[in-house]
Amino acid sequence: MSAQIRLFMCLKDNFGALLHDPASGRTAAIDAPEAAPVEAALAATGWTLTDILVTHHHRDHTGGIEELKDRHRCRVVAPDGEADAIPGVDETMRDGGNIRIGAIEGRVIATPGHTAAPATLYFPAEKLVFAGDTLFSIGCGRVIEGTMDEMWQSMLKLRALADDTMMYCGHEYTLANIRFAKTIEPDNAVLAARERAVTQLLAAGNPTAPSLMGDEKKANPFLRADLPDVAKAVGMAGAPAAEVFAEIRTRKNKF
Repeated sequence: MSAQIRLFMCLKDNFGALLHDPASGRTAAIDAPEAAPVEAALAATGWTLTDILVTHHHRDHTGGIEELKDRHRCRVVAPDGEADAIPGVDETMRDGGNIRIGAIEGRVIATPGHTAAPATLYFPAEKLVFAGDTLFSIGCGRVIEGTMDEMWQSMLKLRALADDTMMYCGHEYTLANIRFAKTIEPDNAVLAARERAVTQLLAAGNPTAPSLMGDEKKANPFLRADLPDVAKAVGMAGAPAAEVFAEIRTRKNKF
């Protein structure tokens, strides 16, 4: 693994992240919720910002782009289907397309649901995925612009990633997500272990990201809607998985 990552907080509960290739010196911000925390992370690492990779158009992920681009003259790459709503875009990316930060190679996974055309950024050789607001640690984003079926299909795409992939998400929602997940699977041992670990991390002032995809598959109810026990738990035994997912997401909206 050659990539280096700097994780930090932005706004109230956004995660910011820098992805750095030591071979070329290129550094990408994954989204830019606000400029100042990105600048602080750059100063702490000594890295130079060369790229901003945008997962989706919501302002809490794009608010710092213009200031950072003006200062660093960095390249801004955004999802093709949302580029018109994102400031300063130089290049667009599409589903299955390649992305490169120096020697670090990745590909784009279209994951509609939270917004109409967001991009999840997957770096297989580095075993990294940046899921934006599509997938959270023990949760998923609200279905705002897409459909429940689209979001479930996006969950399946991400569930197909290798278990040892480290998943970085857009917000620090893990403890609240666990509390909800326990209403669906109260006896899930992996979920209970994750709650203990998360409680310790937060008590020490540490972030709960990244998480392992293998653990998400075992404890995140939004990735488990096609399991008979999960369907039964929400009173939908035998129902199509997309409908079970929709029920779980609707319950989370009201939780």
